Amino acid sequence: MSVYIGKVFIDGELPEESYLKELAAVKYLMKNEIDLGSDVVFFVGENGSGKSTLLEAIAVSLGFNPEGGTRNFSFSTQDTHSVLSSFLRVGKKRVPRDGFFLRSESFYNVASYIDELDRSPSFSPPLIDSYGGKSLHVQSHGESFLALIQNRFGGNGLYILDEPESALSPMRQFVLLGEMKRLVEKNSQFLIATHSPILMAYPGAKIIEFSEHGLREVDFRQTEHYVITRSFLNDPGKFFEELF
Repeated sequence: MSVYIGKVFIDGELPEESYLKELAAVKYLMKNEIDLGSDVVFFVGENGSGKSTLLEAIAVSLGFNPEGGTRNFSFSTQDTHSVLSSFLRVGKKRVPRDGFFLRSESFYNVASYIDELDRSPSFSPPLIDSYGGKSLHVQSHGESFLALIQNRFGGNGLYILDEPESALSPMRQFVLLGEMKRLVEKNSQFLIATHSPILMAYPGAKIIEFSEHGLREVDFRQTEHYVITRSFLNDPGKFFEELF
């Protein structure tokens, strides 16, 4: 196993007026810890369950830029990340040589930052060479995601991804699974928040489900995402009858 981070818990008292206290995931972590000790860990759950908030807090507590990128990226377009990272304690098993925090919602800003650095005369060789040699802005959203993963992710790393499927077709999600397997074999660990039943089917992955009841580890076939998707594909007509 290529594990860089393990147990996560909250240490200290969050501000009394903080909205974070209303999140089931935060309520759970104020009394319990979760174990992220696996090569591939998925956070799954409904919108608003706190999975992306926790993912962001883990990334920031480990030194990643809140809007995404490597630990060396220092840009900021808007300060919107929560204070949760200040109270979060992440057990570090060893130090990765590589790492990246991918946020689908702010990946445009990351691509812009890379282009901006490369326009600087003091920046040589071009940073974009590490991302496939072609500006991420002149590729489709999905192409730029895969260019990042296939070129910039080099192994021996911790890769934190927030809903990477948002830009990927089902076929490209299978490509991502193949890249994940390649990188795991190069001593990498993935921590991913996702809604995709395709991604969460990664063999041997640890799946942590976020719900109003807190957090629990499940098999991907037990997730609401899988159950609903399978039921719909088996009988879409029934779904539409009930929906309409």
